[in-house]
Amino acid sequence: MFIVRDCKTVWQNCLQIIKPHIGEQAYKTWFEPIVPVMLNGDVLTIQVPSKFFYEWLEEHYIYVLKKAISSELGAQGRLEYSIMVEPEYSSPKPFQINYATSSISNIKNPVSEKRSYNPKGIDRGSFNSQLNPQYTFDNFIEGDCNRLARSASIAVSNKPGITAFNPLIVYGGWGFGKSHLIQAIGNQIAKIHPDKSVLFITSDRFSNQLIEALKNNNIQEFNSMYANIDVLILDDVQFFEGKEKTQEIFFQVFNHLHQTGKQIIMASDRAPKDLKGMQERLLSRFKWGLTADIQLPDFETRMAIIHKKLENEGIQIPSDVCEYVAYSIDTNIRELEGVLVSLIAQASLNQKAIDLELAKQTLKNIVQDISCEVGIDFIQKFVAEHFNTTVEAMKDKTRKREIVVARQVAMYFAKNNTNLSLKSIGLHFGNRDHSTVIHALTSVNDLMDTDRKFRARMDDLIKKLKLKNI
Repeated sequence: MFIVRDCKTVWQNCLQIIKPHIGEQAYKTWFEPIVPVMLNGDVLTIQVPSKFFYEWLEEHYIYVLKKAISSELGAQGRLEYSIMVEPEYSSPKPFQINYATSSISNIKNPVSEKRSYNPKGIDRGSFNSQLNPQYTFDNFIEGDCNRLARSASIAVSNKPGITAFNPLIVYGGWGFGKSHLIQAIGNQIAKIHPDKSVLFITSDRFSNQLIEALKNNNIQEFNSMYANIDVLILDDVQFFEGKEKTQEIFFQVFNHLHQTGKQIIMASDRAPKDLKGMQERLLSRFKWGLTADIQLPDFETRMAIIHKKLENEGIQIPSDVCEYVAYSIDTNIRELEGVLVSLIAQASLNQKAIDLELAKQTLKNIVQDISCEVGIDFIQKFVAEHFNTTVEAMKDKTRKREIVVARQVAMYFAKNNTNLSLKSIGLHFGNRDHSTVIHALTSVNDLMDTDRKFRARMDDLIKKLKLKNI
């Protein structure tokens, strides 16, 4: 029987082979944006957003791609890529990967607009980079929340202006570590490439410098200074929104630096696509390199940050205190570090040992609604006592029916009486994941709907919890 195949069907079949071999987040990031564009015999052409995107696929997913293509198109099957190029420059052109030689052909890089500059030399010895030397890769804790951004940053540090990560844009919420990471790049470049000039500057300072230059008719000197920078690190680029003249000049600076092989690094509180009041031509430049997000640090990363901070301070505190702080502060790294500083100060001023009681008291004075975080301790003890078991048993891996029910009930009350996330609740019960908590909530609700005795028991517990003001 003759089967008619098309590029979409073949690629969908390939994705079914690929998906089980990679994580869900990796699949969404690196495979969902791919568009199948053509099937010519045993050659499938797919479109990817950028050259970096292609390079990442080839470096990290080459084997699973080969497996999928061979399964769908046979041993002679081949995969061709088409890089998405901005339409103002040229239409996309495909290039073929020959797996035997790993050669690439027909790659067309974006065309940079040329601008006139009259650069003056920079005295490397007296040049002030404005970098904070305390921000390094050594004290930047890696986790799932920032792994891509950190890996790309290290690559840029080793070969500034040479990798496909130009520009490198790091974005994420306040206090997630963006400024630390981009300055770590600058400090590392200054260390291993002392011949290169590195400048760290905030968007506000850039705008103020430009205003002064325009006011004093020194715009040529302004342009000349930036034209000679080897590595430009710009923080808080979102504050360029609505500043037309600043964007126009930065567009010129960007073009010149990129065209001459200089490295550009930026940080923003949101992805470039979400920036408003920005010129489209400037946003298009931001897409030339890599955009990497930094997310809210998870529990494990927060624990690592706490241990690193205490290690740097030469202080040791009990593990239960570290866990309590990590559980309680799940907003951002700055608040976490602030709590640690306050905890150390409280212990020093009051000449007390750092224990769980001091930690709870300190957090009550700093974090709003921290009493909700403390509530889970009582909930666990309360439910354990009611079900004639122990907190340790509920945290254990046992599958005894009575303990499983007790654990699920405790999770149910934790969800309804605290501000903890599902993941944090799971961590309080023997490092279980959020899916286990979801299952527990569903099980309790189902039992309450179908079992009258269980429902009456839960109503009684709910009343007692209210009396305790949890």
